[in-house]
Amino acid sequence: MNAVLQRVSFAKVEVGGIVIGEIQKGLMILLGVSHDDKQEDLQWLAKKIVGMRIFSDEEGKMNKSVQDVDGEILLISQFTLQASTKKGNRPSYIGAAHPDKAIPFYEDMIETLSNLTGKEIQTGEFGADMQVSLLNDGPVTIYIDSKDKK
Repeated sequence: MNAVLQRVSFAKVEVGGIVIGEIQKGLMILLGVSHDDKQEDLQWLAKKIVGMRIFSDEEGKMNKSVQDVDGEILLISQFTLQASTKKGNRPSYIGAAHPDKAIPFYEDMIETLSNLTGKEIQTGEFGADMQVSLLNDGPVTIYIDSKDKK
């Protein structure tokens, strides 16, 4: 399971011109679920996301988490994060979980993040053609992979 975290001042996701998820200050997260992910990957990643200290403190140092700044989370599923680009120029998505596995993992991540933060998690729509808008603050963008826990 992997995720791209972007520290944002604002983010929203639209489907068919209708805003379905929107946040102000917080994290916009793109989530990729692989076919071999397990619940321990989800739990580890959720805790890592919530604890990631990428917000500025009073001295301007990245020393605060999304919880510390009372930030919001917008979580969007994105199977293309599982792309393999090793061969040729057309990405292969063979590593991405099929919807029968990915949807429950995505829903579990929403619930887990909500439980950890005590807040409602804004979301995209699984499998939809979405338009995502954001104002990356910093810019700060972090990539986390549950298979690379070094």
